[in-house]
Amino acid sequence: MLSRWLALWGAFFLVLFFGSGVQAQTPAVKARIILGKADFPINEYYTISFSLTGAPLERYSDFPDLEGFKRSGKSSTTTTRIVNGQSSSELTITQRYAAYDEGEFVVKPFTMTINGLTVRSAGATLTVKPQPATASAPSASATPAPPPTQDAPGIGLLDQLFGKPKPQEYVEPKDNAFLALVPGKTTIFTGEGVHIGLYFYLTPADQGLLAFHDFAGQLPTILRQLRQPTAWEESFDEQEIYPETVVAGGKTYLRYRLYEAAFYPLNAQPLVFPEVALEMVKYRIAKKPEAGLDNRLAGYKTYRTTARTIPVRVLPPHPLRDQVPVGNYQLREAIDRTAFRTGQAFTYSFVVEGEGNLTTVNAPQVSQPKKGLEIYGPDVEQELTRQGGRVGGTKRFRYRLVPTKPGTVPLDSLFSLIIFNPTTARYDTLRAEIAPQVQGREQAGAAFHARPDDPFYQQVLTSADNTVQPVDAYAAVRRYANIILGALLILAGIGWWRGRRVEP
Repeated sequence: MLSRWLALWGAFFLVLFFGSGVQAQTPAVKARIILGKADFPINEYYTISFSLTGAPLERYSDFPDLEGFKRSGKSSTTTTRIVNGQSSSELTITQRYAAYDEGEFVVKPFTMTINGLTVRSAGATLTVKPQPATASAPSASATPAPPPTQDAPGIGLLDQLFGKPKPQEYVEPKDNAFLALVPGKTTIFTGEGVHIGLYFYLTPADQGLLAFHDFAGQLPTILRQLRQPTAWEESFDEQEIYPETVVAGGKTYLRYRLYEAAFYPLNAQPLVFPEVALEMVKYRIAKKPEAGLDNRLAGYKTYRTTARTIPVRVLPPHPLRDQVPVGNYQLREAIDRTAFRTGQAFTYSFVVEGEGNLTTVNAPQVSQPKKGLEIYGPDVEQELTRQGGRVGGTKRFRYRLVPTKPGTVPLDSLFSLIIFNPTTARYDTLRAEIAPQVQGREQAGAAFHARPDDPFYQQVLTSADNTVQPVDAYAAVRRYANIILGALLILAGIGWWRGRRVEP
């Protein structure tokens, strides 16, 4: 009986140990569709968005076409949260729609496929109101023309009745199309962003002559050529190619945005973009067009960009030059209360907002707090938006502060961040300006009690042991656990062996 008991307990600990070890905490991949507000004036956009968490974006289907609306560009926002050392990210892609007229419109139910997940929306009924008298209408671009398509060769009725027609003679008309790599700036500082766009231009008259050919197959080669090994890249999540009406050199063109990204050089090496090529279908036109025939012959033409080099300037001398973030940033502060007492925790947020590579923005330098103040954190939340050729957003550093002495809390001497502004070519310091006034009696230590709804620190924080522990404490615990597990396995084996011996 004892042997069977030992065998059962050994098996139990074995399953418990290994079972708990194989359960990986992998985040679930989730996607959802978000519809904009259904009641809005005609001078505002209607939006349809989808968000993706738990995995990087690989592929998504087109946004739906809405009757009575035209598409008006997209934007992408990435929100990254780091709470208690745990990081999570959420990507949101937003499609904007501009209404042609006022009235009521119906968004029919639709589905989208995001990374293989099928997401459904029940649709909505939209009410487009007149423009308010005090608001100014945004300038609307011309209605985008549909992208050129390659038509299948037509077979006329006479061809079917009387057989193959005589060979036609074709001529290749001259086109006004070109492929261009357009940088947003001609020179930049180290760490400063530059927008790079790859565009294909053609005149409205050339739409019937040209069509895209295997663009999905050509794009990977183009992207490899445009990669910069010495720069951080923030690519825009554009997958649909639609024409925009632009004016260049006094001439109207349809511009197709093929790729765009922002590059942030990590050192002073120049950004070198080589010549890239794009093969397009170009039709030759029949010399003598005949009714019932397509009168076009498909061929191919390769368009090439001009190679470009963008010089990179070194930042001016500074003791922390290699650590200073570069961008057009400003500081926003937030605090969760207006009255402050000793022993009561409050939340202070140091928010960096603006245009630049927010990934390089580290937590502000926190000076050693004076006696009478305890600081915990920060928890970090970053929201990065790519829209209109610009990359920017906000990065929030959230701290928990516990004052134990009455008086003014000198946040300006505690929180500061040195930045370099490439527009003014000068260093600047973002410094806290809020000065909370704490009242109450002086307390010996951290006697605050976390609020029940506090998402950052639990009730156990007030009674936690603050004794310094060895760095390898967890490794020692694991070693002892392995020894105990080995002993249990030996006992289980002995019990199993003895059990088999006593069985008849």
